[in-house]
Amino acid sequence: MNTTNTPLEHDTYYHIYNRGIDGCDLFREANNYKRFLELYDKHIEPISDTYAWVLMPNHFHLLVRIKSKAEIL
Repeated sequence: MNTTNTPLEHDTYYHIYNRGIDGCDLFREANNYKRFLELYDKHIEPISDTYAWVLMPNHFHLLVRIKSKAEIL
């Protein structure tokens, strides 16, 4: 498998999205949405500003701006 790791840049906007393989659901029950948002608040919210998001059963979209170094520190 070929993977590329590209770091996100500070003070830059990103449209982040993902979907289940072959259209399979990522979120199979209500608690899955809640857990995703809990992890998002813990790991992503401290380093980004979220402008829009949508969670659908088989995919999600996020519009975020990675904070500047000064905003994170």
